[in-house]
Amino acid sequence: MIMLNHASGSANPATSLSALWAYLHPALDHIVKSPTNDPNGKAPAIDFGTYTGIHSACYNYFTAQSEAANSAASAGKTIISGTDIYDQLDKYFADTARDLTLGAPDDDSTLIHYLVPVFNRYSAGAHSANRLLNYVNRHYVKRAVDEDRGWLRLNDLLESVAKSVSTDDSRERISERLREKRVTELKKWGYEEGQSSDLISQAEASAEAASPLDRVISISSLAHRRFRTEVIEPMLAIPKITQKSKAKHKVPKSTNSAASRPKGRLARAVKELLESSEMDEAERVRLVFGLSKMLRVVGVRTEHPLRRKLDKFISIQQSLHDQIDT
Repeated sequence: MIMLNHASGSANPATSLSALWAYLHPALDHIVKSPTNDPNGKAPAIDFGTYTGIHSACYNYFTAQSEAANSAASAGKTIISGTDIYDQLDKYFADTARDLTLGAPDDDSTLIHYLVPVFNRYSAGAHSANRLLNYVNRHYVKRAVDEDRGWLRLNDLLESVAKSVSTDDSRERISERLREKRVTELKKWGYEEGQSSDLISQAEASAEAASPLDRVISISSLAHRRFRTEVIEPMLAIPKITQKSKAKHKVPKSTNSAASRPKGRLARAVKELLESSEMDEAERVRLVFGLSKMLRVVGVRTEHPLRRKLDKFISIQQSLHDQIDT
């Protein structure tokens, strides 16, 4: 087991954002970026002293900020404690994910071989960071959700709920309609009635990762959202085609053919993965399942053409497996 002996340093981590970040940063780099020989990309461990030290540092920092916020409120000013460290974490994950994009191979045929293990390692680090910074989740994220700053906000619900709410409905009835709307949104991410709490949490985590950047979400979902915006979305983007002036009036061949349309890099890589005659079938299946899970976790919606393509392949594989079993 890899351990990290975190030096406390001379500055009190609770005194400023820069001091707290200097204390947190080495531990984050260790669990998010350190190489690992674990086949599942499991994040390296940190020692118990570091874990408790970081928890105490976050607690003391938020306590000091709360006191400053109370003083500011008495003077007519508003300070939301925790926003600065949350924004710093968002920047950290954005920078980390961007570096992974820069490290991607140029060859489309090896892109998915790169992405799947890289994501597994990054995701393991995200979950480890989520546990390490649980106090940020409990103090800042939970409060933000209670203040209607989470992934699903009242304004997101009003239009659909208003159509089914009358002026005679009680507050309890309106709240029930809002809960029904939340369940409807979670079903888009695989939630089904009667599922375990773990599966419900997975659906909500995907919904969080799919949310806009201004929504406050858990630390692990924050990391996954940045993987989507800095890695997946640039690779899904369709390149712009620039035509020379002499050819601008020419009609392109096969304008109605889907095959002739330009594709994003990830779409080209998936096509190569599914159609390659040189790839071992077990490896193909493993990569497809890994890529499908990645897209779901980072918040790429079910109706996206690439997800539908992967889901179709997985459905065929499962049918073949069921036929063999019978």
